[in-house]
Amino acid sequence: MARDNYSYKKYARELAKKKKKEEKQQRKLDKKGAQANDEVKNSPTGSEAGLTGG
Repeated sequence: MARDNYSYKKYARELAKKKKKEEKQQRKLDKKGAQANDEVKNSPTGSEAGLTGG
């Protein structure tokens, strides 16, 4: 009878965890970057804020 290769199953689980963690971190960075872009788009520039340019 064949034996289960538990060390491979553990390795596969660890790889899955690592991949999921990296994807989560990437989503956080993407979300943070999108929020920063929205803030830049929504913030007034010099001419829009009533400042004279040059």
